[in-house]
Amino acid sequence: MNDFEGLVALITGGASGIGAATAVLLQDRGAQVAVLDRDIAGAPTGTLALSCDVSSRDEIESAVATVTERMGGLDVVINNAGISSVGDVSQNDDLEWTRVLDVNVTGMARVASAALPHLRRSEHPVIVNTCSAAAFIGVMQRALYSASKGAVYSLTLAMAADHAHEGIRVNAVAPGTADTPWVARLLESAEDPVAAAHALRARQPLGRLVTADEVALAIASLASPLAGSTTGSILRVDGGMSSLRV
Repeated sequence: MNDFEGLVALITGGASGIGAATAVLLQDRGAQVAVLDRDIAGAPTGTLALSCDVSSRDEIESAVATVTERMGGLDVVINNAGISSVGDVSQNDDLEWTRVLDVNVTGMARVASAALPHLRRSEHPVIVNTCSAAAFIGVMQRALYSASKGAVYSLTLAMAADHAHEGIRVNAVAPGTADTPWVARLLESAEDPVAAAHALRARQPLGRLVTADEVALAIASLASPLAGSTTGSILRVDGGMSSLRV
């Protein structure tokens, strides 16, 4: 497919996991791709890799300016950068609440705000946010993380409503537990990594973790100009985790 031919895509958190898989896929389908990440060592070959922390408005604005100057515009924004948090509501202090919400929610708003002037000049403008199955169901020991992804769900709908009249589509993907370096680090910190890995697989009806490539395909389907009437949609890629009881 070459449905992204001539388009410029920006992906936050794009140097590993879901972001990197999405960068590779969009390039394969014709896009010029810029990757923003705190650590760009793993950025896919052929991308414009820029060091950027989404908790810094100055860094975001500088990165977006660089992307548009070097690539000639901006059409697709993938808000994928995010961090995790473990614990019930009593186990994360105020500083962690501030940090996680700042990255996972306000960071998306910062990126979208910096991108909007350029998206308004695009013929196929779209934003895709990375949400989570945790926005739909209660997951143990994920109070703060779930709160942040619930906010992403609502933010996606609000942005879609705000910018529909401009032709800017806004959607989200909601993965279940994915086989990414991020999840691998969580398992490494568990008291019993083998048991923790089994539990993660077991809570998804398909009996396995979601792959980064599967989430990337869902992102691409929402971002593609071929999906021109799709906005305000949250696509679940969670192995049935949030909707099935088997």
